[in-house]
Amino acid sequence: MAKKTTTKKKGAAKKAVKTSGKKGTARKGVVTKTVKNTAEQGAPRKSATARRPKGPAWQWSAVETAAAIRAGAISAVETVEAHLERMRAVNPKLNAVVVDLSEEALKAAHAADKQRAKGGELGLLHGVPITIKENVDYEGRPNFNGVLANKDLVAPSDSPVVRNLKKAGAIVIGLTNTPEFSFRGFTDNPLHGLTLNPWDPNITCGGSSGGAGSAVASGIGTIAHGNDIGGSLRWPAHCNGVATIKPTQGRIPAFNQSATAERPMLAHLMSAQGPLARHVGDVRLALEVMSQRDPRDPWWVPAPLVGPKPKGPIKVALAKIPEDMDVDPQIAAALRQAADHLERSGYRVSEVDVPDINGAWQTWCDIITNETVVMQEASMLKVTSEDFHKAWNGMKTKANVLDLPAWMRATAARNGHIRAWQLFFEDYPVVLAPTTVKPTPGPRDDTVSAERVKEIFWGEIRFISAINVLGLPGAVVPVALHDGKPIGVQLIAGRYREDLALDAAAAIEKRAGVLSHRLWETMA
Repeated sequence: MAKKTTTKKKGAAKKAVKTSGKKGTARKGVVTKTVKNTAEQGAPRKSATARRPKGPAWQWSAVETAAAIRAGAISAVETVEAHLERMRAVNPKLNAVVVDLSEEALKAAHAADKQRAKGGELGLLHGVPITIKENVDYEGRPNFNGVLANKDLVAPSDSPVVRNLKKAGAIVIGLTNTPEFSFRGFTDNPLHGLTLNPWDPNITCGGSSGGAGSAVASGIGTIAHGNDIGGSLRWPAHCNGVATIKPTQGRIPAFNQSATAERPMLAHLMSAQGPLARHVGDVRLALEVMSQRDPRDPWWVPAPLVGPKPKGPIKVALAKIPEDMDVDPQIAAALRQAADHLERSGYRVSEVDVPDINGAWQTWCDIITNETVVMQEASMLKVTSEDFHKAWNGMKTKANVLDLPAWMRATAARNGHIRAWQLFFEDYPVVLAPTTVKPTPGPRDDTVSAERVKEIFWGEIRFISAINVLGLPGAVVPVALHDGKPIGVQLIAGRYREDLALDAAAAIEKRAGVLSHRLWETMA
C-alpha cells in the first residue's frame, strides 16, 4: 500500500485570500476572504490583455502558468491552491510527494503576489508550482535520500538547483519520493513506501526520480526536479509519459552541504540534475533556470544554451539495436513513428550503427560499480533493506571486478568512447534511440532476482545508462500509448547541445501530442 501524505491545513486556512477578481469559493482546508485593499494583499493587477489558459490551473504548462501570473490573469496564491488541491486529490493513492510543503508554499505565493503588486522584478518562474526530489539539500530539512538513517543530515542551505529555481520565483509545493540512496530504477523504500505509476499501478513509475515523474504526469506541479546517474531522469520520463532532459555534465551545478564526504570523481562526472515536465517547452524553460552559476560546484560550465544551427536538413541517426537485444514490436513501432515525425518536420533520418554502445555501457557499469563498492557499499548495506540488497547485487552481476591498473584503463577508455561519439555527431547531430526495448516492467521487478536486474539494465535499458558515462545530453519525449501505457524515445546530442536534442523532441511532441492530457481523462 502506498503511504499517504498528510496535508497541513491550519496555516493555509489563515492565509488564503480572494484572487483574480473572482468570488472566493471555500475549498477543503482553505478559507477565502473578501479583501478591500487587494493591492496591499498582493492580488495581481490585470493587464488589458490578461487571459487565462483553458482548463483548471493545475493542467496548465509552466510556460502558460508563468505568463498568466505575470499578466495578472491569475494570482500565485490561486495557482498554488489549485496544485495543492490536485495533490490532495491524487497523491494519497500515488505516494509521489512524500513531504507536503503546503503551508510554506502558500506563504511564498502570498509574497509572490505582493512582489508583483508592487511592480517588483519577476523571475522566469514567478509563482509557478514545482516539486523537488528528496535527495538534494532543501534548507532546514533532512536529506533522507530514501533512508531513515539519514535523519540527522539536515541541510544547512539549499542545493544549487533548489536555489536557482527559487531565485526564478518557483514555489516548491512538495518533495518527491526516491529509492534508498537513489540507487534503484524502481521507486520504493521502507521510509516512505512504494510510489505508483498514475497510468497503471501494475507497472513501475521508474526510478530513481520516480516520485518526480509520477507527480508531474498526474498534475502535481508544472515542473519536477530530478537527477540522473544511470537513467534516473529518462527512465521515469518514459514510464510516466512525460518529457525530460539529462543535461551535459557540468551544465547544472550540484552540491549538498549536508553530505559527510565529497562525491567520488566518476560518480560526479556521470551524474546530472534536470527537469521533468509534461511539455518540452517547460523542460527547456526549467533547464535555463536550473543552469545558472553556483560557485559551490567546481565542475559547472558557463556554456551557451543555444549553439550554431547545423547546415542543411539536420541528419538524425536512428540507432541500430544490437543483435542480442530482443526488441518488442510495439517499441520498434514507436521508434519508427518518432522517425516519421522527424522526417515530416524536415529532419533526415537514417538507420545506422552508433559508436560501440555495448562498450560504453560496460565501461559505465564497471566504473560506477567498482567506485561504489570501494567508497560506499559497506556503509549503504548497513542501513538499507533486503530489497535494496537484492537490487544492488543484481546490478553488480554484469560488472567486472577491477584492480587499480584495470580501473585506470577503464577511466581512460571512457575518453575514447566520448571522442568516438563526438566525431559521430559531426555527421549526425542527433541520435534517435530507445529508452527501453521492452514493455515497462512491474513496480518491484528489480527484487525478483539478480538475473532479472541484469536483464533490465543490460538487456532492456542499455541505451539509457550508456549515455551517462559519455556525459552527453539526452532528452526523452513520449510518442505513443500501447495497451494504455506510455512509450517514450530518447534524443541524444553532442556535449552542451541540449538545444538540438530538445528541438527534435519538440518536433516529435508537436505531432504526437502531450500524453498527460489523455492520462487525466482516465484518472477522472
